[in-house]
Amino acid sequence: MSIVRMKKADGTDGATVELPDDIFGIEPNIGVMHQVVTAQLAAKRAGTHSTKTRAQVRGGGAKPWRQKGTGRARQGSIRAPQWRGGGVAHGPHPRDYTQRTPKKMVRLAVRSALSDRASEHKVMVVDDWALDTPNTKAGVQLLIALGLRNIRKEAAAETAPTAEGQKRKTNHGGFARNPRVLVVLYRTEETVWKSLRNLGERVQILLPEELNTYDVLLNDWIVFSQASLEGDRRPALRRCERTR
Repeated sequence: MSIVRMKKADGTDGATVELPDDIFGIEPNIGVMHQVVTAQLAAKRAGTHSTKTRAQVRGGGAKPWRQKGTGRARQGSIRAPQWRGGGVAHGPHPRDYTQRTPKKMVRLAVRSALSDRASEHKVMVVDDWALDTPNTKAGVQLLIALGLRNIRKEAAAETAPTAEGQKRKTNHGGFARNPRVLVVLYRTEETVWKSLRNLGERVQILLPEELNTYDVLLNDWIVFSQASLEGDRRPALRRCERTR
């Protein structure tokens, strides 16, 4: 098992915690992750798009003119696809985009995504949030102390260098753009959840059993609470089967 130094609310190092190798230490399977993410995005589609064919458009029952003798092209209905106001040929119709994904494949994809973030040292564990009451301002200060918000441009340039000869484009008043953070909380940590839930789209909160491949890969940092990684709750990480 790999050992990670936990963080305290003020950003200092705390005790160590072991990350199980069967979740955070496997070889990422890129093909499986791609297939599962594709299925997740497909399942999000409403599939309510619809067009009318020439049979469904109102009108057009009579032949507009006789077949021969007019010098014009023959027409059978003013609701044919080539007419303005006519039906649509081969247009979209309501359908279900859901793809069936085996549970073992979903689990492997989640573990591959978590292992990928762990290999990049983008997994953090917080042992004490130090939040007594829900407070959004305190939540922001907490993320700043952990180094996940208001990062100076110089520090960001050191961790993510650009290509040679290319200038980094930042327009955030001396700060780099905030990284995407996925916070994994246990269901009893309601105070932390209320303090972080209103910080915009770049901070996402999930329960351990809600972890999925798309959200893990979408976010730059995965932050676990110590409660969500306790021994009796680790099976929830192994049972992740959500595809939506």
